[in-house]
Amino acid sequence: MVVISPFSEAPSSSASSTRAHRYDVFLSFRGLDTRLNFTDHLHKALVNANITTFLDEEEIETGEDLKPELENAIKASRSSIIVLSKNYASSRWCLDELVIILEQHKNSNHIVILIFYHVEPTDVRNQQSTFRDSMVEHKQKMQANENVEERSKLTKKMENWKKALREVADLKGKNANGW
Repeated sequence: MVVISPFSEAPSSSASSTRAHRYDVFLSFRGLDTRLNFTDHLHKALVNANITTFLDEEEIETGEDLKPELENAIKASRSSIIVLSKNYASSRWCLDELVIILEQHKNSNHIVILIFYHVEPTDVRNQQSTFRDSMVEHKQKMQANENVEERSKLTKKMENWKKALREVADLKGKNANGW
């Protein structure tokens, strides 16, 4: 059984832990895999528990630039729940979010809660199965780019994605294969 309760501010003299957060939780997930089932149920449970939760389709206005909005939302959140699913790595947005979330985790008191949804941690860590397929597809797209400068940026980005997948898989997470 999982019990979800609202976050409470721990008393502290450090400025970083007392700064205001706009959200308690940022949800990172691949909509294709989980939006209409697991993530919707999770979001509803968080909201019902009075946990302020960022969900992209509810918080970003149509016409807004997505990348800065997502980055700002992650930085304005006390924690992130990452739902790693079979197609998570197929999304450049998800991988970019993952890199930012892990930076926040390292550089602040950002809490990361990891859920393995029908995937194994070893598949994520070693980029096997659908994670390998997604990274191969990203690499093919990167290599097909004729702009040398853009290709160089994408190569660096892919290195960051691979590193983030290895790192996140080493965090303790919950397995949600029963859903």
